[in-house]
Amino acid sequence: MSGPGPEAEAADDDMEALVNGRLCIVTRQSAPPEGLIRFVAGPDGSVVADLKRKLPGRGCWVTANRATIETALARKLFARALKADVTPAPDLVDRVERLLAADLASMMSMARKAGQFVMGATKVENAVRSGAALATFHARDAAPDGVRKIDQARKAFALMSDEDEIPSFLLLTREEMDVLMGQNAFIHAAALAGQAGEGVVKRATALVGFRDGGKDNRIGGRGGRSSR
Repeated sequence: MSGPGPEAEAADDDMEALVNGRLCIVTRQSAPPEGLIRFVAGPDGSVVADLKRKLPGRGCWVTANRATIETALARKLFARALKADVTPAPDLVDRVERLLAADLASMMSMARKAGQFVMGATKVENAVRSGAALATFHARDAAPDGVRKIDQARKAFALMSDEDEIPSFLLLTREEMDVLMGQNAFIHAAALAGQAGEGVVKRATALVGFRDGGKDNRIGGRGGRSSR
């Protein structure tokens, strides 16, 4: 007796992904939770992004980028997937981006308290040259000369250590950081080795991926290093 055909196997794969809660409602492809955003139905009939994947109730998953969420909205897939009479906000995609930015800012503040996030051009350059930095961050409106000097340090350390350059991110303007971080806003900063510092790099990478593949939001580097 022959085994199940390709269609049955595909259906089984879909079912397994659905059981694990990791099937994108747009692409119909399964992926690790880190590459998806979970959504739930709000009590007011809205669609709520559950970045921490902890909100109660039935959830659905969408690949974590603007284009895929926009497709889910255009095809009215949220109501079907959540099996609820929901009306997504017209600016849902922008709201998700703001949540990702706020999550990053919160992690930066946490890493700073843990001594794994330093600010100021001199401290950042020293961290890069010593090999302590996992990634650098600059305000989008930072002076080009300041960014260039730290980039030179990144390149010099990579050549000296025979490692890839650490990534450098241009994600938020100083004004946006003032709103999100208050007195912790910066022009130049670096995430340092450690769990909190790695959390910053992880969230920055997620925000980059959300923004149309991250073009012009990250300069150089092919991923941060793990804690030493």
